Amino acid sequence: MKTVRVTFFAILLSCSHLFAQQKTDDNYTLLKPDRVFDGQQMHTGWWVLVRGNYIEAAGEPASITAPSSAKIIELRGMTLMPGMIEGHSHLFLHPYNETSWNDQVLTESRAERTARAVVHARATLMAGFTTTRDLGTEGAGYDDVGLKTAIEKGIIPGPRMLCATRAIVATGSYGPKSEVAEASIIKGGEEADGVDGITHVVRSQIGHGADVVKIYVDYRWGLDDAAEPTFTEQELKVAVDVAKSSGRIVAVHSGTTEGMRRAIEAGVTTIEHGDGGTPELFKLMKEKGIALCPTIAATEAISGYHGWKKGIDPDPAGVKRKHYIFTEAMKAGVTILMGGDVGVFPHGDNAREMVLMNEYGMPAIDVLRSATSVNAEVFGLKHLGNVKVGYLADLVAIEGNPADDIKAVKQVKLVMKDGVIYTSQ
Repeated sequence: MKTVRVTFFAILLSCSHLFAQQKTDDNYTLLKPDRVFDGQQMHTGWWVLVRGNYIEAAGEPASITAPSSAKIIELRGMTLMPGMIEGHSHLFLHPYNETSWNDQVLTESRAERTARAVVHARATLMAGFTTTRDLGTEGAGYDDVGLKTAIEKGIIPGPRMLCATRAIVATGSYGPKSEVAEASIIKGGEEADGVDGITHVVRSQIGHGADVVKIYVDYRWGLDDAAEPTFTEQELKVAVDVAKSSGRIVAVHSGTTEGMRRAIEAGVTTIEHGDGGTPELFKLMKEKGIALCPTIAATEAISGYHGWKKGIDPDPAGVKRKHYIFTEAMKAGVTILMGGDVGVFPHGDNAREMVLMNEYGMPAIDVLRSATSVNAEVFGLKHLGNVKVGYLADLVAIEGNPADDIKAVKQVKLVMKDGVIYTSQ
């Protein structure tokens, strides 16, 4: 058997070479880490055997029989776990302290934004996130679907993508906005009005390749830019019915209590941000099986861009609010997703959200579950998010034990997606 030390992975194969490889069902790889997190629990001493792009076996070494042709990869001191799943990304955005959201939408060409998205997709993959739920191109049309296709064809490296395309906003509620009322400028989402209007837009986006329907149920369009609900409960219920009839989940942006209430009553799948959450609303979410994606990292990043120095300055109101809603959601037993709203902060630093979830009170093992099996279940990703026989070979190896120190998830040493090996160093 051929043995390969992970410390020499940098000289194994370049990404371009990897894409040239032909995957066959007869290719075996035996991974020998110190421990395996299978999406649910940590197991010391487990090995994992991959055949082609599927997991052939996982468990105690004595239970695994590898053919003599298998390539052996020693992962000493490391934890092998499912490829992580980013629950809330925007591959067509980059950090707002580089360029404001308005200027990205209004002044960066579609070609530039797509070029950036290609770079962001690779950074996401190399950070150990083999799947991402990308919740809107923010003015870049349906280019996320084209990016997804390029990844699937092996033209560029990147994660598996769940695309939301343009996302849906109420007319007049979303930006960018102009001081010239008569000006016609590009919008960061697709506008819709009324039951018939939102029905049409949901179906249109699905027809253009949306895997998930994203709706802004509130936004900063009230008096003095206050956040207020946008769509009526009736509009939202119809949108959810249309989306779910096609087998798609519905994710909603919400930062107000009334917007969350309407979304919960409409039966959405996930609520993003959730800053208007209350104990009563979280109780309803638990009862209805609606998950929360809290996006802690985005809140802290934006506060930092406004001058907040964490650990030195008092926490701003938004950060205090995020601590509150995260704690109350956990108390209520709400399913909590891992998704940081990456794009607001740098792509490739996706694990920042995991570190903060732990800092805000979630046990490290639960954070690992959120980023793997929990996200996979909520997003309907069969054969992903777990290390199980017959599951797809999306695996990452990280230095150390993240159940003891969640920061270890940033020390990615090996990335395998669909049976193909990539390296981060």
